[in-house]
Amino acid sequence: MNAALNICQAMHEAKLPPPVSESSRERARSEWLYNAAEDLLRGSGVAFQRRMRKPQGVTAEQFALAVDEHVNRRLADCEVETSALGWLLITAERGNVDKTSTAELLGRSGHPLGILGEIAEGLLRPLVDDALIAQAEDEEL
Repeated sequence: MNAALNICQAMHEAKLPPPVSESSRERARSEWLYNAAEDLLRGSGVAFQRRMRKPQGVTAEQFALAVDEHVNRRLADCEVETSALGWLLITAERGNVDKTSTAELLGRSGHPLGILGEIAEGLLRPLVDDALIAQAEDEEL
């Protein structure tokens, strides 16, 4: 009986994916990406410069434009089923915040920072490697 249990356990473990082991580089990439996305969500731009290269980054304006494009695409594709944009504008004009309409316009997300975090990371992802190199170069000084 014990042998049969061991065989079943071995077969089960063989079907499982190997344990994930993030390298320090992957952790650094993930951490930089998350922190930079938080900066964009706070309204700050993200900028860095490698030695002997042009400055790189994402401005708050570029992020806002990407959010505009996301919401416009959702509206054009009829993914927003309420008058969320109208309510958002009405409540904003009155000086209030309408989080329900905002959530409807942006859509659902499993990202810790929501759909805005996904959009921010989409803009930042191509820059991660250069940003980490720039950090390392700064630390050498």
